[in-house]
Amino acid sequence: MKAIPYDLEFIASVRAGGPDANGQPAERAISDGKGKPCRCCLNTVPAGEEMLILSARPFPKPQPYAEQGPIFFCAKDCTPWNGVGLPPILETSTHYLLKAYSEDDRIIYGTGQITPKTEVEPYANTLFARHDVAYIDVRSAVNNCFLTRIPRDDSPR
Repeated sequence: MKAIPYDLEFIASVRAGGPDANGQPAERAISDGKGKPCRCCLNTVPAGEEMLILSARPFPKPQPYAEQGPIFFCAKDCTPWNGVGLPPILETSTHYLLKAYSEDDRIIYGTGQITPKTEVEPYANTLFARHDVAYIDVRSAVNNCFLTRIPRDDSPR
């Protein structure tokens, strides 16, 4: 199982001043080191470091199931997560919202579940046992913010 960072081309564009999902440049702030997960390195933006706050839609195009919301990135280039297993940002809370999506980017009804962090991998494996699951989005159970995506069989999604 492998979580993936947000789209790297989008990250580079936003870091260079390009628009977010709302068509605006990202806001800049200094991280306090708590609850500011970068969707590139999939780790917490360190305290005292500059971060970007922006709106993102982790789907290829607008459609009814393409949720949009706030996310953070390290303002400086960081190393995109490329590890196996769950990334560090999934160690910051006790529960996460997991939802499965089909190949056409639609939520698969009945798969959304608030899941204890110790059950994220087992529940993801249960979802991937279904033939119709292309990927799973992991979101904050508290704020519903997109955190990361787990594609089927490590396919780049």
